[in-house]
Amino acid sequence: MQTIGQQLINGLSLGSIYALLALGYTMVYGIIKLINFAHGDIYMLGAFWGYYVINVLHVNFIVALLSAMVFCALVGVVIEAIAYRPLRHSPRITALITAIGVSFLLENGMSYLFTANTRNFPQVIKTVTWHFAGMRISNIQVLILVTACLLMLILELIIKKTKMGKAMRAVSVDPTAAQLVGINLNHTISFTFALGSAMAGAAGVLIGLYYNSIDPLMGMTPGIKAFVAAVIGGIGSVPGASLGGFIIGLLETAVQAIGLSAYKDAVVYVVLIVILLVLPAGIFGKNVKEKV
Repeated sequence: MQTIGQQLINGLSLGSIYALLALGYTMVYGIIKLINFAHGDIYMLGAFWGYYVINVLHVNFIVALLSAMVFCALVGVVIEAIAYRPLRHSPRITALITAIGVSFLLENGMSYLFTANTRNFPQVIKTVTWHFAGMRISNIQVLILVTACLLMLILELIIKKTKMGKAMRAVSVDPTAAQLVGINLNHTISFTFALGSAMAGAAGVLIGLYYNSIDPLMGMTPGIKAFVAAVIGGIGSVPGASLGGFIIGLLETAVQAIGLSAYKDAVVYVVLIVILLVLPAGIFGKNVKEKV
């Protein structure tokens, strides 16, 4: 039971990171039906931003986290305006290829500018470990879980209670009708990218604090796993993305706990296949009929 409890704590900490990343995928897809494969690399940019503001400006964790969210939000808006907006009425495959291209541009651009070497993330918070019922819980794990849950709650309130959130929901249902009632489509889509990218930036700082290492390619695998989490939860559903992230985190730590670390990535994709066979729209997704 102690081992199960320990892995549950580890899985929830890791799953909260995947949940924050999955939210960006699911919001963008829900609005413009685009799978933004550059999202994982925005998470990497957030980690590097946190690394440099802590080392150079010597700020605390809260300032690093908030500044990374603002920076990544701006990056997301710029990417949408330059790379995706001109292709909005193009075939989906065109936008998808562009997203992959943006991902490679960010990865290789950062590798060129800052080298591909792994950097140690500054431990701006002193690690304190508590022992409870045979389990070890660190203040970093608690901080990550609480911060992630708080950000997800704020996001849900923005979507459900604010005017822009209502506009986002309207655009996701029918963009043409939303424009007819006075909703600015460009502003709404830009706001969606800003929100999703801010969540990715926060995840980047949190994961740097958790693993104590960052590199320009760090967003590739977590980005794909977060996409899997969004699909499992039901892509387009905010609660589904959060649940999917926690499922992936718990699954990954469980596989590592039984000594199958080499297969932790493979198991994630096997679960994805099973979920799609049983629930093609995901756990919280809705089956939508499209007229041909």
